[in-house]
Amino acid sequence: MIIVMNRGATEDQIGAVTSKIQSFGLDANISRGTERTVIGAIGDERKLDPEMFDSLSGVEYSMHIVKQYKIVSRESHRQDSIIDVGGIPVGGTQVQVIGGPCSVETQEQMDSAAQHVGAAGCKLMRGGAFKPRTSPYTFQGNGEEGLKMFRKAADKYKLRIVTELMDARMLDTFLRYDVDVIQIGTRSMQNFELLKEVGRINKPVILKRGMSATVSEWLMAAEYIAAGGNHNIIFCERGIRTFETAYRNVMDVTCIPVLKKETHLPVIVDPSHAGGKAWMVPALARAAIAAGADGLLVETHPNPCEAWCDADQALNPQEFQDLMGSLRGIAEVIGRNL
Repeated sequence: MIIVMNRGATEDQIGAVTSKIQSFGLDANISRGTERTVIGAIGDERKLDPEMFDSLSGVEYSMHIVKQYKIVSRESHRQDSIIDVGGIPVGGTQVQVIGGPCSVETQEQMDSAAQHVGAAGCKLMRGGAFKPRTSPYTFQGNGEEGLKMFRKAADKYKLRIVTELMDARMLDTFLRYDVDVIQIGTRSMQNFELLKEVGRINKPVILKRGMSATVSEWLMAAEYIAAGGNHNIIFCERGIRTFETAYRNVMDVTCIPVLKKETHLPVIVDPSHAGGKAWMVPALARAAIAAGADGLLVETHPNPCEAWCDADQALNPQEFQDLMGSLRGIAEVIGRNL
């Protein structure tokens, strides 16, 4: 961190700043120019915040000069990380598609969905046992019974499961059902207590971007998980909220190369929640893979017309099979496998 002093700052004011830096166990380096004095904090600057200094007499402004997200940054780990999900790699040369319904409804529905997802070539399956809904009167998921149905269907077709955790108090239940990947949804991206809890376990975590979150805020949310000791993090872009009303959310394709530059962790995309309509999903999915995404989170339902949640954006089994075929061609062009 650097603290820039006002022109004419006194020695006492400079001394107050250096003393505050040293009180946190860091060293202070004073650089005196012809018009300004700049004080640099040397050490673990995560202990410091600009607000600590901006209110001090004689300070013009202060700022961090290195990224606050240390563990998830590309600077700390130059090579791409590959997250192991029960022997299935996420990242590297392999592109993974995680298919399945928005919500776990019935055992019959999940058995059918698992069959179609496996037949399409997927190794991971999505499904929500607990559902965060805008309205308190819509279907909220089947809870623990949903986890039981999901686990049974996925095991039958040897699929790994991905499902959303909304409440830290349910974490032990998720572990009991051996959920393979815990998803942190968009509404929970900055639920820091929840992030800390999944940070203490050794399970892969899909961290969805908040609908109004900046890339920096998203990276800092991931740092909460990593700081707890769990480095098995997968970023998921699911569309951000803008003024546009023609589609559900704006899929930020630009964030894919930006994240690839900033972090060593895998990046996947959820084209279903971005577009909000099934007919948009294939185009958005292909764009994401072409832009370098490590995978996709795609909603598919045995009979979308009967889906209890997000019916408009779910692909039917044939549409999902066709999508997988087109994605393989794109992956091959850019030197990857699907």
